[in-house]
Amino acid sequence: MNILTLGEENAKVMGVDAEKFKKILLVLSTLITSISVALCGIIGFVGLITPHMARLMVGQNFRYLLPVSAVLGAILILIADILARTMISQAEIPINIITTLFGVPFFLYLLTRGGKKQ
Repeated sequence: MNILTLGEENAKVMGVDAEKFKKILLVLSTLITSISVALCGIIGFVGLITPHMARLMVGQNFRYLLPVSAVLGAILILIADILARTMISQAEIPINIITTLFGVPFFLYLLTRGGKKQ
């Protein structure tokens, strides 16, 4: 995936069939997403927030970005689940509400920051 960030022409020169790789990546990511949604349900913003947070932490290199995104996603879900179960006694808040409360401010931050590098 790091090679594809250089462009399809450069990837071809380096021996990577970009079109085939993109198709395989699309099929695998769709399969993984469908399985996780089927097992866990829709938990908004987690798949959108964590890659951006990880990118801010470790940069663009997918070798580090993918595992850090996975760990951050697990931590975010764990925190959201704990909050959903403990915020109100005798009731449980839907976890989607908690993840939305994390996600909206973070996306507003990303939007207001724009393309600025910090």
